[in-house]
Amino acid sequence: MTEDVSSLWPIMDIFINIFMPTTVHIPDPLLKSVDRRAKALGISRNRLVVRALEQAVSVPSSWAPEFLQRLRHVDRDTSAAVDELLIAVTQARRSKAPRDL
Repeated sequence: MTEDVSSLWPIMDIFINIFMPTTVHIPDPLLKSVDRRAKALGISRNRLVVRALEQAVSVPSSWAPEFLQRLRHVDRDTSAAVDELLIAVTQARRSKAPRDL
């Protein structure tokens, strides 16, 4: 008996939209720490990582681009400090291009 798999696509589509398999490269020492923490909490590594990511993306950025623009108009010293800060942050980035602020 052969079942028509096209009838399963709506179910499979829902599953694919809820769970997206992803590969992330985590340094060994960090992964060991994640495993220890997950074990201590009694949850899976995956659940711990998902919780951490949910927390990370739910916290709004503390500095809006408008905030930095306003600081530039306070006085000359503050403007220079903002420029120095942005240069330092840009130079410290390693894995992606800097955002336009």
